[in-house]
Amino acid sequence: MFKTLKYFTVSDKRVLVRCDFNVPLDEKGNITETFKIEQTLPTIKYLLDRKAKVILMSHLGEPDGKIVKELKMDKVAEKLSEYLNLSVAKADDCIGPEVEGAANNLEAGEVMLLENLRFHKEETDGNMDFAKKLSFLGDIYVNDAFGTCHRNNASITGVPQFLEHCMGLLLEKEITALDRILKNPEKPMAAIIGGTKVGTKARFIDNISSVADYVVISGLIAKEIAEKNVQFKYPEKIIVPTGDLGALDINEESIKMICEVIMRSKTILWNGPFGKFEEKNYEKGTLAIAKAIVESKAFSVAGGGETVEFINKHGMIDKFDHVSTGGGAMLLYLSGEELPGIKSLA
Repeated sequence: MFKTLKYFTVSDKRVLVRCDFNVPLDEKGNITETFKIEQTLPTIKYLLDRKAKVILMSHLGEPDGKIVKELKMDKVAEKLSEYLNLSVAKADDCIGPEVEGAANNLEAGEVMLLENLRFHKEETDGNMDFAKKLSFLGDIYVNDAFGTCHRNNASITGVPQFLEHCMGLLLEKEITALDRILKNPEKPMAAIIGGTKVGTKARFIDNISSVADYVVISGLIAKEIAEKNVQFKYPEKIIVPTGDLGALDINEESIKMICEVIMRSKTILWNGPFGKFEEKNYEKGTLAIAKAIVESKAFSVAGGGETVEFINKHGMIDKFDHVSTGGGAMLLYLSGEELPGIKSLA
């Protein structure tokens, strides 16, 4: 069994929380969508309510071990200050004597955000010496970064080897929702799988087909399956749009067919858009799918960067039972793979 936050007494303790603040930015480095920040707030507030000394860490973007001005965590610190209604101190680095001093001087109920972990190449290398230096900052380690749990990064798999550790509230929520899909779905269940890249989704499609009654795939994935002669264990469960598989949007007949599947399902998993949804002219199919899921009253889980972006844009985030913060991590977990970040919390 994994330990959860409720297992620990955190009062006056330095709690080192690995968050996933890898938010989308514009060309000037401004945050364009705050979904991931908002999802970690319950864990942070839980710790603050119990008078912990909260030290937050995350990566942002792909700086490849170099300091990139646009990828500094300052804007994230500003957003956190706004949401928490308190001043969030921002460290100039994530390791070293100065940061250790600042962590040791935190008062109960204060928050500090470390600088971008990936400014150090050792983070993505999974370097244990770097993990040990991070561990000097806390008494307890909390992983709340589901979106990065499939990475063997120092802050994900290394730090728990040096500190007492547990899941944060968000990570616990993610695993509970995905396990309900995998292990105990109310039937019938539909998996709606859009986007492209059958290579990254083949194992996921195969695994989810063993529990789902219907597996609806996008035209582009169907096209790739045919071109690459991909074989599945349950081909009879797979439903493909009609008409041109490479079209920029699905046709009316496909919309009707997919919506009928959704309406007769009691559990729905959705990952990936159906068409070139970024352009208003081609979002009709994806929007119809989103609306049908919301109207279906089924237990609904959605995930993947583009899917989250779409339902957020249309103000539907709160209408799904669970919206995952992990794209790749969610697919791998639902493919039946053990994620390194979760394994390291055992």
